Amino acid sequence: MSLEKMFHLSENGTDVRKEVLAGITTFMTMAYILAVNPNVLGVSGMDTGAVFVATALASMIATLMMAAFANYPFVLAPGMGLNAYFAYTVVLQMGYTWQMALAAVFVEGLIFIVLSLTNVREAIFNAIPMNLKYAVSVGIGLFIAFIGLQNAKIVVGSATLVGLYSFRNSVTSGMFWGEGITVVLALAGILITAVLVVKNVRGNILLGILITWVLGILCQLCGLYQVNPEAGLFSLIPDFSAGIHVPSLAPTFMKMDFKGIMSLDFVVIMFAFLFVDLFDTLGTLIGVASKADMLDGEGKLPHIRGALLSDAVGTSIGAILGTSTTTTFVESASGVAEGGRTGLTAVVSAVLFGLSLFLSPIFLAIPSFATAPALIVVGFMMLTSIVKIDFNDFTEAIPAYIAIIAMPFMYSISEGIAMGVISYVVINVATGKVKDKKISALMYVLAVLFVVKYIIL
Repeated sequence: MSLEKMFHLSENGTDVRKEVLAGITTFMTMAYILAVNPNVLGVSGMDTGAVFVATALASMIATLMMAAFANYPFVLAPGMGLNAYFAYTVVLQMGYTWQMALAAVFVEGLIFIVLSLTNVREAIFNAIPMNLKYAVSVGIGLFIAFIGLQNAKIVVGSATLVGLYSFRNSVTSGMFWGEGITVVLALAGILITAVLVVKNVRGNILLGILITWVLGILCQLCGLYQVNPEAGLFSLIPDFSAGIHVPSLAPTFMKMDFKGIMSLDFVVIMFAFLFVDLFDTLGTLIGVASKADMLDGEGKLPHIRGALLSDAVGTSIGAILGTSTTTTFVESASGVAEGGRTGLTAVVSAVLFGLSLFLSPIFLAIPSFATAPALIVVGFMMLTSIVKIDFNDFTEAIPAYIAIIAMPFMYSISEGIAMGVISYVVINVATGKVKDKKISALMYVLAVLFVVKYIIL
């Protein structure tokens, strides 16, 4: 069977070249998870080499399922935020073993599978009003742009909570030729990527990543960028000195511990994983799909059950392998912006995750300052959905606005959805607009559940 028949490329307005470029671009913007996830979960006592393998395998398997079950260009991997909750809150703060935390992730995945097969998650997706769906896309755009600014250290913590990186301080502290130069490179990368986008160059986002990385390598070779591992400034040149080898998965494979499964704490932990994963995934699907014009006339996403199922099964498989919750990555937007529209994009990314097991020095050498410009430019592209929101109806526009600002300011897609749903229901009920709109019963249920969640958790 040809790729055309398998993925319906022409039907979706794409071709093999676009899909391959999109798959590579998405992977490049997500490759950081291969380096970050082992470091985060390693804090809990897990073997970092095994977590690296588990991360790559879980990402590959779940992403292939996305291609097979839904034919969508969405890529999955262990989620940021959820891994931090796993390591710092569940293990270090609450005192659970990482084996028990893996058990909570595994059970959460099983519940997800049931919810996906019984249409609960699909019903939630369809219940959210169209204006809120557009708002989610805009909010995600601001959120990933903020992540990009942070990754590049253009935005840093300050007395005003966040502030602009201080070049003067970096010069006086002697950090300019390390950390400071990466900020300059990231800023240059944003402009380079923007010019490529304006010029409509094929593969513009991927090219932006590669050009910024190459500029970094040149800076390292001529001494403008000084390697300092203790300060988090690693070599930008791939290091194959240790040869090509795949670490053992044995230290984390099938290490789940179900001893505390009946305790209240375990249920709370599992629910926390469940809530964040559910609405992060729905938010990502809503945001990226609406930007790619994948939603139908009623605002529904065809084949959503397959997309949700791949996410759910991927979570349980990830726990078996030895990693935190596997979820649909918002960085998939970078591939969509590159033209990816089918599962072929996902397959390309999945293959690269598989290759990363053997070529990890290359992928781990891609610095965050090189991928940050891609996130920032993609954030702009997603921001354009704001023109689709009906600002003439304040009962639609204000909840949309609340959802948009909540995502970057609360640093969570799921919190943005929660705030948007609660405000939508409250404002429409309080102003007597319910009769004029077909607000589904599920929206009321969600609003109540979100309020209860804030009270309990």
